[in-house]
Amino acid sequence: MKLERLADLFVYTKSLQKRTLVAVNAVDLHTLEAISEAVKLGIVSGVVTGNQDAIIQVCQSNHIDHQLFRIIHAETEEEAARLAVAEVRQTPGSILMKGLISSDKYMRAILNKEAGLLPHGGVLSHVSVIDNPNYHKLMIASDVAIIPYPTIQQKIAMAHYLKQMALDLGISHPKIALIAPTEQVLPSLVSCTDAVEIMKAAENGQFEPATVFGPIALDVAIDKESAEIKGITSDVAGEADCLLFPNIDAGNVFYKMNTKLCGADQAAVVMGATVPVVLSSRGDSISTKLNSIALAALLSK
Repeated sequence: MKLERLADLFVYTKSLQKRTLVAVNAVDLHTLEAISEAVKLGIVSGVVTGNQDAIIQVCQSNHIDHQLFRIIHAETEEEAARLAVAEVRQTPGSILMKGLISSDKYMRAILNKEAGLLPHGGVLSHVSVIDNPNYHKLMIASDVAIIPYPTIQQKIAMAHYLKQMALDLGISHPKIALIAPTEQVLPSLVSCTDAVEIMKAAENGQFEPATVFGPIALDVAIDKESAEIKGITSDVAGEADCLLFPNIDAGNVFYKMNTKLCGADQAAVVMGATVPVVLSSRGDSISTKLNSIALAALLSK
């Protein structure tokens, strides 16, 4: 099944085996609302860690049934993260979600060498699915939240994650754009020179069945007219499914611009761990968090 828009996630995930969502320090209203809605929609069963009294109080004050999910009591953010990761490790088909906890404490629990969720030699990368009303299909973007200035090897891993996300969304031949300011290979721009190296990997068949092209400017990647004016001939030009950004500066601005200026619907997960990881921002809407839960449920194996 190919998902045309993010709303399709909820139809599709309901047909799958129900996953278990484990939320870290879910003592805030937005997280609890998103989890309760996901449970009521039948996408997941819910487990939350955090101060039990605080969780129940928030639920009662906002007419949320706290019996919709199991509560694992924790006194501190660190304990909530440790207990949540342990729960995920022993629960097949589970998902980890960030609640009211700082990102560094959340990531520290995931990256713990003995008790975490990162395979040896693994690379974590944030992958977003963006449903912009001004684009004719879904856009998949990386990395906007975790890797500040990725190396070539990290970018190759990111390209694989973009491809896998696209395949899981039903896109049989993903088109991946290696975003840079220009299609010229300018030695002074790392985005351009890195794209050349990634293209060598693509030419060796590393990303099949995806088509990879770069360096390529954003306008050319998503707008056929721009591609025609500039004379860029590529299957990716004007038809990109996936956007691999050169650094977090570019990716994060793109993500927030879509949210705040374009009215785009979004979902995001962290890929590379042993389970899908939802890394919601405090500024994300309940809708974005719910979308992200559904996306993680789709990816969970």
